[in-house]
Amino acid sequence: MDAATLTYDTLRFGEFEDFPETSEPVWILGKEYNALTEKDEILSDVTSRLWFTYRKNFQPIGGTGPTSDTGWGCMLRCGQMILGEALMCRHLGRGWRWARDQKQREEYISILNAFIDKKDSYYSIHQIAQMGVGEGKPIGQWYGPNTVAQVLKKLAVFDTWSRLVVHVAMDNTVIIEEIKRLCMPWLDLVGEAEGESEVNGCLEGACALAEETALWKPLVLLIPLRLGLSDINEAYIETLKQCFMLPQSLGVIGGKPNSAHYFIGYVGEELIYLDPHTTQPAVEPCEDGQVPDETYHCQHPPCRMHICELDPSIAAGFFCKTEDDFDDWCMRIRRLSCKKGGLPMFELVDSQPVHMVSVDTLNLTPDFSDSDRLERFFDSEDEEFEILSL
Repeated sequence: MDAATLTYDTLRFGEFEDFPETSEPVWILGKEYNALTEKDEILSDVTSRLWFTYRKNFQPIGGTGPTSDTGWGCMLRCGQMILGEALMCRHLGRGWRWARDQKQREEYISILNAFIDKKDSYYSIHQIAQMGVGEGKPIGQWYGPNTVAQVLKKLAVFDTWSRLVVHVAMDNTVIIEEIKRLCMPWLDLVGEAEGESEVNGCLEGACALAEETALWKPLVLLIPLRLGLSDINEAYIETLKQCFMLPQSLGVIGGKPNSAHYFIGYVGEELIYLDPHTTQPAVEPCEDGQVPDETYHCQHPPCRMHICELDPSIAAGFFCKTEDDFDDWCMRIRRLSCKKGGLPMFELVDSQPVHMVSVDTLNLTPDFSDSDRLERFFDSEDEEFEILSL
């Protein structure tokens, strides 16, 4: 049976390997732990991450489609996890911790409701699968990291509560100017004012927009990368580890061929990850608005795999709630690029290089007819994965 179709419905938590006793530092999404003295804190941190897995018996996708995503939805669930982590940082803060039977905060309930397996939830499996059709992916087909990143970018536009900017950096290049204009759209009005005769009117509009958007719209930066051909190039390993040490880290989505995982950290030469390959019943919110949430948190030691087993096609994620966070991230990335012993995974530049073509100029919209070109542009990594049918 293919790895992506495996489910662990009968697996008991006692069968999971306990966390290693090691003096090496443990890094979980920008936080460092000591495995010998802080094991409880490590497990609490891991358990507090949102864990999205295969589900069954939900409403048919598209009205007549599948009622379970077992066997094909693992990368979609990983996309939910990395975006869910961004929403947690946005509304609850990185230090928030989950505990069984605790009273749920309103913001936490709203986050869970955004992912409930229903057609009207912002980031439900229904929304992701149907939006993926516009990216050339029929419902029930396996996604690569690029595709799920592009779909999340489009869905985030409708989330007026979180008001996120989801930016997908293509061509292994992060352009600072482009991101700042997306997160501070009032800058464009200021630029227009400089060339207009009605300067005061434009500046007033810019100030109003800046006030409305609180100057900076929180950024979710997703960077699809290919770190080798069929196997990860060992020259990238140290740089990849460094990504988990950044305070802005949202982790990495990727995995092995046919099997997607959400990587949240590392210890030694092992990556730490949450595995979506468990089929659980769909959850219905209670009448009082509370959400039965125990199945949305992984309450056993996290999975681990040797970093060399990682498929080279990944997407790294970062969250910058403020402009200062983004400036700090840029500074840290530039420091990393100057270090010896690792190859930079992507390039950070101030403005768009002349040789690069903006995605907007390609007019890639959900009804873009040339699906073959769309797939080549966004998802070249999919050829390394087997496509699973229902």
